[in-house]
Amino acid sequence: MLIPISGAGQDARIVDGADGVQRAAEVLRSGALAAFSTETVYGLGADATNDEAVARIFEAKGRPKFNPLIIHAPDVKTVKSLVDWNERAEKLATAFWPGPLTFVLSRSDDCPVSLLASAGLETLAVRLPSHELAQSLLKEAGCPVAAPSANKSGHVSPTTAHHVAGEFGEEVSVILDGGPCQVGLESAVVDLSSGAPALLRPGGISRDELEAVIGPVDIATPESPVKSPGMLERHYAPSTPLRLNAESADENEVLLGFGPEAPSSSRNLSAGGNLVEAAANLFAYLRELDAECLAGIAVMPIPESGLGAAINDRLRRAATSS
Repeated sequence: MLIPISGAGQDARIVDGADGVQRAAEVLRSGALAAFSTETVYGLGADATNDEAVARIFEAKGRPKFNPLIIHAPDVKTVKSLVDWNERAEKLATAFWPGPLTFVLSRSDDCPVSLLASAGLETLAVRLPSHELAQSLLKEAGCPVAAPSANKSGHVSPTTAHHVAGEFGEEVSVILDGGPCQVGLESAVVDLSSGAPALLRPGGISRDELEAVIGPVDIATPESPVKSPGMLERHYAPSTPLRLNAESADENEVLLGFGPEAPSSSRNLSAGGNLVEAAANLFAYLRELDAECLAGIAVMPIPESGLGAAINDRLRRAATSS
């Protein structure tokens, strides 16, 4: 869903100040996309609790695979409601938050964030940006916000509102302009979810700065599980075997359908053949079917166009891993 913008041309989407914050917050609450400035780079934001809004991020970016997204929050209290907080997180938050540092922690049992935002993982990447306008937006929106960099996949990360305007057409309803980004480099990402802390992505806070607060910090290797953007692909896969490009389910299988031709007995990713809806349902449906302890999950063909390429990539990886 896009909210109409008054005025002519792309730049009509660029807003600022208190009125701009209110406008961008309305867009986020509606399920549409709002880009906004942070101290690192501009983010492409969506309500992190809205499955279809999160799917629109991947659609707009042309992201070929489902990478975990960083969840932005206005304060530590909000973050603690989303993840299992620990002593190392407390120390680093005291030292560096708000700021260009992202923590990876285990999702809380009642975490409301879309599974698509964390690519089906049991962990969540979270941060508190220090940019004043970003903080105002997050408070006004009243929801955690999933926000990767506001650029097409593979393009240079944007550090001004006009960079964002040049990247996107109608996919983005509003761009909250906070001026040029002060850091201009993505946040550092540190895994605090289990075992020794590990730096998953270098960024605005150095490894030396982290170690001065919590002691030794490992460096992630190519074999490390994906828990944040910028890492090798490896995600949640069901334990139940997947059979792809199936037209029907065999005995003791369940059919994961797509489109109006799918049998009514199937679990249908999107009865209307909508790829955004299918992406939004993907991880939740895989988990639900996996819990039924059947012999297998038969998956109907998904078109390779648009988000279908990312859905199929995820399904192929799950089929290989299961």
